[in-house]
Amino acid sequence: MNAGQLLAEQFPALGAPHNVVHGFTRRVPDIEVSHDKMEALARLDGVHREIRGRHGLGRAPFVTAQQVHGERIGVVDGAASENECFDSCDGLITNQRGICLGIYVADCCAVYLVDPVRDAIGLVHSGKKGTELGVVSNAIRSMAEHFGSRASDLMVQLSPCIRPPHYETDFAAEIVRQCRDLGVTAVHDCGVCTACDLNRYYSYRAEKGRTGRMLAFLALL
Repeated sequence: MNAGQLLAEQFPALGAPHNVVHGFTRRVPDIEVSHDKMEALARLDGVHREIRGRHGLGRAPFVTAQQVHGERIGVVDGAASENECFDSCDGLITNQRGICLGIYVADCCAVYLVDPVRDAIGLVHSGKKGTELGVVSNAIRSMAEHFGSRASDLMVQLSPCIRPPHYETDFAAEIVRQCRDLGVTAVHDCGVCTACDLNRYYSYRAEKGRTGRMLAFLALL
């Protein structure tokens, strides 16, 4: 594996806050992932750990969500264990420094939320069902409730995800609309389709469920 494969993709819009570290991992070509989800994640875990380490997060507690295509948001408002997973949640928010939030996707969208004014962040898993349930909107409201975040201050970034014509619904466009309806002005969508480039990304739809996952990670330093 070359050094480039051990670095995650970066989004220019999230490069401005100096105290935020983020990334979106790519497909790892030399790891077999045509198994069930948990085994695929187990096989990818070592690479994902190394990638987080190369982005300065090797010692940071790693917090994930169970991801059930729902609308619940987990709040990390205190110390976190080394590998903590929030049950029955599809989003995570925190104002704690030195904690790495993680979401896994393979066609669904990872949505990054950054409040540079109140130093709070969120990371959300939103596919067709989660978008219909308004999971990203719930995360924005939760950041307001718990951290005093204002939608107008937020920076929102959408990751690569599946899009038409490879999918029947453009849920990325709906996520953008929901964010704007709540008053978010800085909404950025990379516009990349995961099913269009299987050399770079995993795609649940294109690979009929037998595939790996990209890791989206976000931390406040």
